[in-house]
Amino acid sequence: MNIRSLFLTGLFMAASLTMHAQEQQPSTGLPPKASLEQCIDFALRNKANVKQAAIDQEIGERDIASALSGWFPQIGATGTYNNNIIIPTAVIGDQVIQMGQRNVAALVLQADQQIVNPALLQASKAAKYVRLQNEQNTENTKINTIVEVSKAYYDILTSEEQLSIIKENIARITKQLQDAKARYETGIVDKTDFKRAQITLSNSNADLKRTAAILKYKYAYLKEVVGLSPEAPLTLSFDNTSMESEISLDTTVAFDYRNRIEYRQLQTQRQLQGINTQYNKWTYLPSLSAFYNYAWDYRNNSFSKLLDVDYPRSVFGLTLNVPIFQGMKRTQEIRKSQLMEERIDWDLVNLRNQINSQYEMAMATYKANLNDWVTARENVELSKEVYNTIKLQYDEGIKTYLDLMTAETDLRTTQVNYLNALYAVLSGKLDVQRAVGTIQTAR
Repeated sequence: MNIRSLFLTGLFMAASLTMHAQEQQPSTGLPPKASLEQCIDFALRNKANVKQAAIDQEIGERDIASALSGWFPQIGATGTYNNNIIIPTAVIGDQVIQMGQRNVAALVLQADQQIVNPALLQASKAAKYVRLQNEQNTENTKINTIVEVSKAYYDILTSEEQLSIIKENIARITKQLQDAKARYETGIVDKTDFKRAQITLSNSNADLKRTAAILKYKYAYLKEVVGLSPEAPLTLSFDNTSMESEISLDTTVAFDYRNRIEYRQLQTQRQLQGINTQYNKWTYLPSLSAFYNYAWDYRNNSFSKLLDVDYPRSVFGLTLNVPIFQGMKRTQEIRKSQLMEERIDWDLVNLRNQINSQYEMAMATYKANLNDWVTARENVELSKEVYNTIKLQYDEGIKTYLDLMTAETDLRTTQVNYLNALYAVLSGKLDVQRAVGTIQTAR
């Protein structure tokens, strides 16, 4: 292979590695005109508390592995050295004989294996529920994130539409101001209409600035809940028809409180408490373990020759520990754990009642908001017809400017009420879905 071929091959490999590295890097921002699904997906990958929940879940796995590691052989090495300043003696017959030498050292390698251990039995039995509890905590965090992002997204879209309505209103008022000014200059009317138009235009411009300032905050809040950096750009796709299509909700779905993540979390806690009660009963059982060691002993009166000769030894044995009496501690711990089980049972009853109340409230609020939205939509159409009719009559001199201004105000009010009702019904739908437990976190 010549140099040119080597160069091209290396260039190709470098390009491939670069592309692969780019593919592995997480997305640092949302695409332009991001949809709700894109915002939710981004939040589930990047929001701080979602990442923390995933880390907590991983920490939980390490805790489980650490707790279960006691079933594996525990191997350790121990080294000792003693300098017998006064060598121990023993009396044999009528003679006093020194037992040992001045320098003594030992190196011991020992393996311990648990065979029956109540604490390890508890860890083995609880591992499944601890893992489930960690998964449920992550799921709960994701559910709350989905609801937060969805509400913030809908809030921005309705505010954007409100901003558009205000701009349209300003354009109409500006035209009315020009017409009123022309009529005043030609002497058809006095300056009252012209002044009223100026006041209305000023109020609308102030409303525009206020809405734009609040909208800026709402974008900052959405960046926060999706985990986007403050300096990153964010634009959203807006489709009023699409939002209206998201309003519908099947209110005939059977409600089951057991679908709620909070109820399932409490059930898991009840299972763990039951295992803890069982563990306290297991503490009456003896613990049994085996051990094996191999050691090298070194003895010599001269320190420099201490390690010249070793005297090996080895032991295998079993250790049985039988707890006989601990001052009624185990009995009290069992009763305490049983009482905690009973308390959690009442927590389940209380939570079930709370969930039912939340569901009834969420469903009632959704239906009321849906009715308000239907009414608001009809009022928008009616107010448009009224405004157009009065505008024609005003242009023909039949209606006064006050009538036109009243129709303009009614139109703007119904349009804003429609947007508020649209957001309320979409937000209410999310509350119903959360109450029923149908929000899906798998994406």
